[in-house]
Amino acid sequence: MLLMPPWIQAANDLPPSAKVEMGEVEEVCSDFTPKEWRQDQVIDGVQIQASKLCTPDNPAEIAAFVKGTNGISMETLMETQLAADAITKSDDMDGDGDPDKIVIKLEIVELNGHSPDSPELTTQFDIAPGIQPTFWVFAPKTRDMSTLSLYEPQANPLLRVPSPAIRVEQDDVVWLVVENTHYLPHSLHLHGVDHPYMDRMDHGNDGVGQTSNMDIMPGESKTYVFRPRQPGTMYYHCHVQPHTHIPMGLQGMLIIEENRPNNWLQTFNVGNGQVRHPSVAVQEKYVREYDLHYESADKELHEIVARSANDPRLLAKHLNVDYDVTEATDDYFMLNGRSFPYTLRESLIEMESDKKVKLRILNGHTEALGVHIHGHKPTITHYDGVDNGPSSYITRDVHAMVPAQRIDLELSGVDDGLHSFGQGIWMFHDHVEKSFTTNGTGEGGDISLVVYKDFLDEKGIPKTHGMSLTPYFSKDFWKKNYPIWQDYDAWRSLGLPEVKGAEGQATSATATVPAQQAAVGSAPAVEETSAIGRLFYGILLGLFSYVLIVKRQFIFDHLRKLTKQQ
Repeated sequence: MLLMPPWIQAANDLPPSAKVEMGEVEEVCSDFTPKEWRQDQVIDGVQIQASKLCTPDNPAEIAAFVKGTNGISMETLMETQLAADAITKSDDMDGDGDPDKIVIKLEIVELNGHSPDSPELTTQFDIAPGIQPTFWVFAPKTRDMSTLSLYEPQANPLLRVPSPAIRVEQDDVVWLVVENTHYLPHSLHLHGVDHPYMDRMDHGNDGVGQTSNMDIMPGESKTYVFRPRQPGTMYYHCHVQPHTHIPMGLQGMLIIEENRPNNWLQTFNVGNGQVRHPSVAVQEKYVREYDLHYESADKELHEIVARSANDPRLLAKHLNVDYDVTEATDDYFMLNGRSFPYTLRESLIEMESDKKVKLRILNGHTEALGVHIHGHKPTITHYDGVDNGPSSYITRDVHAMVPAQRIDLELSGVDDGLHSFGQGIWMFHDHVEKSFTTNGTGEGGDISLVVYKDFLDEKGIPKTHGMSLTPYFSKDFWKKNYPIWQDYDAWRSLGLPEVKGAEGQATSATATVPAQQAAVGSAPAVEETSAIGRLFYGILLGLFSYVLIVKRQFIFDHLRKLTKQQ
């Protein structure tokens, strides 16, 4: 009986918690971006709003987007990587002080592409630490290198996911020139945008090879001409094999702004997010404006099929014949081309008490999404670019959107318990639960934050009051090697068990092991057998103890008889 407690303890002994090293961690916000870029400023006569974000846009590029590359100084142009003819603006046809003929040139760029010249990916773009799916995107026509330098393979800031939001004004005559610098055929469809079926040169103008015009072959270009009569948030995308080309990234927002005098628009919003030179009509109602483009990616398409060959014929076969989109499952979920935590650097929404901001949202996913903003109930004012009228505006906290749909939301900072619950740091995300994961790991995906002004530090990073964000900036976390709850308490009671620990030694709180050994499910079979064996013996000991206690009087009487007989 005296020996039973040690036996029972041994039968229920547990391994110690493993100590998994986090590995290298990125800075949440580096000092690489000049702090002057975040300031309110004027360049070549263009008023540029302040942006508190960690990685704000280059103000020189904003000036070029507003005035056109033909309307800024050479000094300003040289501070960008735009081609001299990327955007040209001319002809104030209605005499209201702004140009009405706009020529926009787009290229088609591959990010995280596979090259026969190097084992590394070319023109790299990370959606989260260490995660680099391949994308194809429309991009403003650029000059110079596609990467930061000869020694830095990262894509230059003009080449990125998503394809840029494009802004023009009602009644502008727009020439949208697509130069196919890619190795496959492409096109551009003006989804929801007022445009003629045939242009003035009697060429197809709808971007559909089967009905309108031939696809743009590699090395060729095509000019789409339109003069939109109605304002609203629209869409553009490739219409060649759209089941693969749209998810690969050839999609973007196209906004038609209301006509106003002296309405110089920011033609491109590269990377989306804050519009740093809003239109006159937007500034009549809102203090800021944001473009929010949601996208998703299937690992099979973006990391296997898109990198499966260097011969365009083989790639075409793999994309158009072998890949079956009906069996696809999305693994990566992005807001403005990034997944959490990178969304914190460039897709925050800055709010102020009693102020309103405008949100334009595009569902570029392959499935429906449900936009949910914590602490607020935004009001929907437009569906697919159409103003519903004040009597039909809807205020709610989840807004459902099907693929390709656009909505305009009015986000109010009026603390009345309906439109806003007050100041703070409020999460917003697609409420389809898998969308706030990255390759199945959470929290990730398209999570971002609405942050009130006083809750941002000098680098535009939220002053959070919860857990540390450090693990999310580690590649090991996204490789599924680091347990996020490991250091929640001194005992690491929510860490991973040490699968190589010696039996019967649970007195040590932690033990250091390589991360790969601590991965879930990596315990060897012998450990499982030992645990089951100990459980079996524990049950036997328990039954034996129970019998001893229940039958103790019978046992004692029997022992007395045996003693007397002796």
